[in-house]
Amino acid sequence: MPHTLYSTALNFYRNGQLTQAESALQQVITLQANHADAHHMLGIICYQTNRTADAVRYIQQALAISPRNVDYLNNCGLALRANNQLEAAIKSFQQAVLLQPKDLDVQLNLGNTLLAVDRFEEAAGYYRRVLRAMPKKEDVRAALCHCLTLLGNQAHAIGNFTQAETSFKEALQFNPQDAVLLYNLGNAQRELGKPAEAAKQYQKAIQINPNDADTYNNLGNVQRELGQLDLAIESYQKALQLNPQLHHAKVHLVHQKQHICNWQGLDNDIAEICHWVKTQPSAQISPFAFLAMPGTTAEQQKICANNWVKNRYAGLMQHRQQLGFTHHKQTTPKKLKLGYLSADFRLHPLAFLISELIELHDRTQFEIIGFSYGVNDKTSARARLEQAFDQFHDIRQLSEIEAAKKIYACDIDILVDLTGFTQTSRSGIAALRPASINVNWLGFPGTMGAFDGAPLFDYLLTDHFISPQASAQHYAEKLAVLPHSYQPNDRKRPVGKTPTRQSCHLPEGAFVFCCFNQSFKITPDVFSVWMRVLNAVPNSVLWLLDCNIWAKQNLMREAVALGVAAERLIFAPRVAIADHLARHAHADLFLDTLPYNAHTTCSDALWMGVPVLTCVGETFAARVAGSLISAAGLTELITYTLQDYEEKALQLANNPTIIAAIKQKLLAENMTSALFDTNKFTRSLEAIYQTIWQEPFDKLRERL
Repeated sequence: MPHTLYSTALNFYRNGQLTQAESALQQVITLQANHADAHHMLGIICYQTNRTADAVRYIQQALAISPRNVDYLNNCGLALRANNQLEAAIKSFQQAVLLQPKDLDVQLNLGNTLLAVDRFEEAAGYYRRVLRAMPKKEDVRAALCHCLTLLGNQAHAIGNFTQAETSFKEALQFNPQDAVLLYNLGNAQRELGKPAEAAKQYQKAIQINPNDADTYNNLGNVQRELGQLDLAIESYQKALQLNPQLHHAKVHLVHQKQHICNWQGLDNDIAEICHWVKTQPSAQISPFAFLAMPGTTAEQQKICANNWVKNRYAGLMQHRQQLGFTHHKQTTPKKLKLGYLSADFRLHPLAFLISELIELHDRTQFEIIGFSYGVNDKTSARARLEQAFDQFHDIRQLSEIEAAKKIYACDIDILVDLTGFTQTSRSGIAALRPASINVNWLGFPGTMGAFDGAPLFDYLLTDHFISPQASAQHYAEKLAVLPHSYQPNDRKRPVGKTPTRQSCHLPEGAFVFCCFNQSFKITPDVFSVWMRVLNAVPNSVLWLLDCNIWAKQNLMREAVALGVAAERLIFAPRVAIADHLARHAHADLFLDTLPYNAHTTCSDALWMGVPVLTCVGETFAARVAGSLISAAGLTELITYTLQDYEEKALQLANNPTIIAAIKQKLLAENMTSALFDTNKFTRSLEAIYQTIWQEPFDKLRERL
């Protein structure tokens, strides 16, 4: 009797008579309570009539009777998914796959459900299995492409750029004409330090969609990194033609025009960017580019940094709670674990500041651990730093979250970011709070901002000259003030053989003014002062760093316009640091820039016995050289207006005995002055670390 009634119910179902089918199935169950197929069919009818909770109940009753039935498990998964019980649905599909690994429908359903809960990598695995059996199934190809796109986006958001690149590449196999995929692949490759490959992706994307401003902007970014500044500027200009409100393209354009010393229209552009900082907090304005723009104030730079932190790291910071990092201060004495985080543990100016410091740290009080996310250039500078640290971890291939987990596993007490918001920044690692205390130092000359009132970094290492007490309001961080200068120095930096004056293309007998700062630091106001000084000192030349061919051409043209023969500007090619230091022997007076001073270049000049004349401004970057010169005991070389700066330059150029005396003092005291006494600097820094650590922990946590 139940068998006949069940057949009748199936006929009703096949004919679309669902009410009659349901009634017949209920009768079957009344006659035979363990009729699994009847329970299952009732569940299917409920599923098709949007009674998802009933569908789940009936199919689970069928499974209680026949738990290894693949069809029941598959349909139970569908009902659970429709009832928004996604994790339970996944488990049901997984059981079905275990029982029948070749059932493609189940695998497709499992992939779709995993996709719905953002488990993109697992979902992609099932889609691939289906496609291996049915390679031309277009809906699955589309689903896999979509899944890979989401996986790539997810990986990029957490800083796993290797996985992002892999995912976008695979997605493009299914949709090679997708401009968005090409754009995303370019973004991942740029983050992985592959600018040439990224440029190819952006160019392909532009061929498909020539009206996308963001693609032109990002193409400009990699062209800049490839040294193609003229092409980069063209790309930024094209981006702005397509979207005049693309804020970051305007910022990049201004910064690159500064790099090539093309100052036309910059004042208006910078005024517009300053207005955006104040009125449009969602505008993506690079804090590093912003602090190099003449006229920006410390207050504006803080606002810019705050905006950047919110725009750049808000999403990443959501992972903090999930990571479960907890920090508890030990009351018993112990060695403090210091973590130094940088992209520049290599042949880089940073190495010539910190290498001796790392070697001199007191190992009875501290354990010193390096975390490197920059390229390993396999130089002696890299090898020396690797050896200087107690532990050295290359985290370049790790995502932000993976890197933060690594740092947390090392039980770091104080994490010191030496890179900041510069081109290779990965300060998102510090944003995840893998250490008890975050410190901002050396890499970025200014505040690194706050998010919702909580500073990205707890402390900024500075000194009294750079950051007088009255300026504390302009920093999100608490100021940790070193006694002399905030900048350390490596007294073991190599110095090459002194070249001949002729090989440097310097005329015999001429007074040599020099400035080895990067070209973006040269402003029209400062350059005008330099040209007036050259005009007033006939037998003189200005020795500049040859940063790029466009800057060289533009500076020579500007010199001629100001009445100075182009040949009086001598350009020093880029050479190895040892050879660069050696050629300082032919410089008489280093003329600093404003508002972005000489930093490492100032220390280099003073170390080699070259007087540095600076003009002090308001912001951090505008006060560094004054700090270094003061620590070298030469406060007479510090001026506070461009008029005084100009007059002092003329006075020194016309008094060779004063220059000679300053050079003699520098060379005589280069191992003992406050600027170059690395032993004393290290002890002072360690005292600050201990003081920071002793601050009440609950008080520190209030700022997070």
